[in-house]
Amino acid sequence: MALTRAFRETVFNRAQRDGAFRRALLSEAVNAYLGGDESTGKAVLRDVINATVGFEGLAAEMQKPSKSVHRMLGPRGNPNAANFFAILQVLQKKIGVKLKVRAA
Repeated sequence: MALTRAFRETVFNRAQRDGAFRRALLSEAVNAYLGGDESTGKAVLRDVINATVGFEGLAAEMQKPSKSVHRMLGPRGNPNAANFFAILQVLQKKIGVKLKVRAA
């Protein structure tokens, strides 16, 4: 199901004003990936990027073309591990969080 523009704007606006929400979004994206739900992970990661650094800023930080970053996080995209972790590194710095993996 496609998200409506109003929902995306709501997520963006809340993420702009609520640091805890930004951290929760990033955590949810990574947990979805690690849990095997890549499509949800990419969708939430796109929301985090749009609400924080933007795709242009992320691409500049990664020293990659913006279109490449868009493609790797698109519905059919598949970022390699190096790109995935580079994205996470930029987002952690921008959001001011350090992610840790714990075994459950």
